[in-house]
Amino acid sequence: MLLVFLLTTALGVVLAFTLKTQYQAHASLLVRLGQEYVYDPRVGDAARGAVPDTGQVIQSETEILQSSVLKEKVLADIGLDKLYPDLAKKSAGAGPEERRKIEGSALKSMETGLKVVTAPDTSVVRVSFSHPDPALSATVVNTLLDEYLLYRRQVLADRDAGALGGQKRKFEGQLADADAAYRQFLTDNGIGDFETEKASLQASYSQLLTESYAVAAQLSETEASLAVTTRQASTTAPEIGLYRDLDHSVADKLQSLKIERQDLLSRYQPTAQPVRDKDAQIAALEQIQAQGSNAGGRRVGVNPVYQTLQTEKAQLESRAASLRSRKGTIAAELADITTKRQRLTALEPRYQDLARARDLLSANVKTYQSREQDAQARQALDQQGSDAVRIIERAFVPTRGTSLKVPVVLVFAALGLFLAACAGILSALFARGYPSTAAVERTLVLPVLASAPRKAPA
Repeated sequence: MLLVFLLTTALGVVLAFTLKTQYQAHASLLVRLGQEYVYDPRVGDAARGAVPDTGQVIQSETEILQSSVLKEKVLADIGLDKLYPDLAKKSAGAGPEERRKIEGSALKSMETGLKVVTAPDTSVVRVSFSHPDPALSATVVNTLLDEYLLYRRQVLADRDAGALGGQKRKFEGQLADADAAYRQFLTDNGIGDFETEKASLQASYSQLLTESYAVAAQLSETEASLAVTTRQASTTAPEIGLYRDLDHSVADKLQSLKIERQDLLSRYQPTAQPVRDKDAQIAALEQIQAQGSNAGGRRVGVNPVYQTLQTEKAQLESRAASLRSRKGTIAAELADITTKRQRLTALEPRYQDLARARDLLSANVKTYQSREQDAQARQALDQQGSDAVRIIERAFVPTRGTSLKVPVVLVFAALGLFLAACAGILSALFARGYPSTAAVERTLVLPVLASAPRKAPA
């Protein structure tokens, strides 16, 4: 057991003295959300402006820092002969295949020495690299940071400007064809502006239809008035008496005879012959007066009411004729406009297809032109650098190194103790006989009465 322990410990001591002191250089980065992580779809607006959370951004930047491409750039910048001289010597006389394996070993060594550490809920990334040469450890970290800032631009750079420009030019060509088809359609059908002409016809149709209803109502009213006026005119006399002259001579003669009779009564009796003669004369004149034979001259003329009715009738007939003519004109115009509207209605599906294609292509050209300009602006800004990642602290040459000699010796000592214990247990398991009388009594549960010493071999 002691031999196993000593051999194992000695092997650990020898291995510990072969290890070199490692110098670890440190640097830190501040990573924030940048424009390059804002989602901007090439087509449509679905999920535009979506951004990842801080943890996803940190994870992406960490993957870029740990990428093999970045390590190759650092190895090429510093040189294999400076960073790993032993591998450089092997690579000097090796073939292409062997050289690739040696470069892979160098990258693996760099990956072993490189540590990229992040803390939860923080935007800080810590980068460290261990190397036996303290100056080279700091150089590797600083070179890694410089190459990282350049390489992340290549990885995260917006390369949509060229694709957007090509798509925009494609849409421009399609828009030119759509414009030509649109203009040819209007020219072939004798239309200046389809929408304006359609709206104009609709307005004219509505106006004429309203006027048609108004004319029909006026015509109906005029015809009703004409019928009433005609009926009144047919029952009205064309002529009426203007005036007449009365003859008062009979009345005057009768009055004179009555006065003379009164005068005779003053001299004669009522039965006297002169009185009876006067009475006879008076009765004759009264009979003539009762028969109306004393009427004078009479004048007649045109009846003004009849004349007014005839004038009004003529006016109503003229108005009715005018309204009928206007109604016929409106009906003809409505029929003409209806024919034009039906023609436009038949052409509208084709027009709508051409107009929709033209408007859609025009909108696509505007959209892609705007996005192309935005992409070009982002590329220009990316070439000038990004504010999303900033170096908080660059690496300085470390003055204190770390060695694994003591931990290696302790690990091998512990391993020696374990192997020694295993050796003791195995030797005890495979040993023949019992080492002492006590072991016999304990194992067989029998008392030992006598023992003889083991005879030494001759």
